[in-house]
Amino acid sequence: MGVISLAMGTKYYTRFLMQNGGPQAADEYSGVVEVQASAQQVLETSEIEALLAKSFDLETEQVELLNWSRLH
Repeated sequence: MGVISLAMGTKYYTRFLMQNGGPQAADEYSGVVEVQASAQQVLETSEIEALLAKSFDLETEQVELLNWSRLH
């Protein structure tokens, strides 16, 4: 009999700015995101911004992280 492994993500509350238009136009977003990474893994700000940007099909430079905290 095989072992079934269901990878669960770690949930975080996040606030970030996203530039959709010109260089001065930024919208603020907040909410819960789930990351498929080990709960013990510490992500750098640049890694978090890259993950958020990828999720919205944006360049990393278009996302600025304001707050990031793990939910328990």
